[in-house]
Amino acid sequence: MSTDRTSSGGYGELLRQSLAAIDSLEAEVGRLRRELASRPSTDAGEPVAIVGAACRFPGGANDLNSYWHLLDNGIDAVAPVPTERRALGGWKSTSGGERYAGLIENLDQFDPKFFGISAREAATMDPQQRLVLEVGWEALENAGHAPGGLGGSATGVFIGLSTSDYAHLIRESGAPADVYVATGNAHNAVAGRLSFLLGLQGPSMAVDTACSSSLVAMHLACLSLRARNCRMALAGGVNVLLSEQPFECFSAWGMMAPDGKCKTFDASADGFVRSEGCGIVVLKRLSDAVADGDNIRAVILGSAVNQDGRSSGLTVPNGPAQEAVIRQALAAAHIEPGDVDYVEAHGTGTST
Repeated sequence: MSTDRTSSGGYGELLRQSLAAIDSLEAEVGRLRRELASRPSTDAGEPVAIVGAACRFPGGANDLNSYWHLLDNGIDAVAPVPTERRALGGWKSTSGGERYAGLIENLDQFDPKFFGISAREAATMDPQQRLVLEVGWEALENAGHAPGGLGGSATGVFIGLSTSDYAHLIRESGAPADVYVATGNAHNAVAGRLSFLLGLQGPSMAVDTACSSSLVAMHLACLSLRARNCRMALAGGVNVLLSEQPFECFSAWGMMAPDGKCKTFDASADGFVRSEGCGIVVLKRLSDAVADGDNIRAVILGSAVNQDGRSSGLTVPNGPAQEAVIRQALAAAHIEPGDVDYVEAHGTGTST
């Protein structure tokens, strides 16, 4: 009996020691979990959801419904540049001939008081900044967010743009330069002003990669979300046509389609057509969008960016490099080429 009691006592002590070790291990596991949870995730594979959007596009497409109507009915929004737009930019064509473009309506109309901006400051503010304020605000409302309630949030802003027509017009007018001219025409302020207005504290940047600016802005926004640099992001692009000079330049290079029709990838291709507008989407990591009960409009599975590198000319595409970036995007999305149903391509439409 004494042996049994001794053995029983030994097992009891061993059990107590084991339980204590388990408690200690569980505490350590909990500590490690908390430490890992506090570290930024860099899961490059998580899809990104589009939970809101807004736009200002040619053809009267000033909201998503009117934009869909334009697309669904195959409406051509390109037309000769009207006299009032030429007067607005003070165009002085030297080459003659008709100018075609896709233009948005009421570009000169803006309500500065709504955004807390003085009339004096608004007068020298690039219309691209005005459009981003308006469309960014509407995109957030479309996503179900009260824009004024996002102050202090980790919301990022990524805007693609590449033109400075308004700054050129101000210089040509001889108007005295002041601080409002500087802030009103700086590319960085196009994104920074929206962050400032709403008190957003996520990354905020303007992106200029020429024709791909808005797509690269989207790509960078997705990377930032996946790296947890922000929980929500606004991404898109803006472009306005206010000066005759680029038209003159592109026409001299033989890059403008004389009939206002872009015949990309066709044997009759003889130039491209310039257009303007602004489009912004609201992005979240898919898991956050699901958890928040958002209205998910689309999902971005993957994206990729590269550069053509050396080709036969600065503006000449490099086929293999473009094939490579498509393969990278497919790999990032974890899909095969055969899974793709629709491809939207950008092409200059210039003759080969």
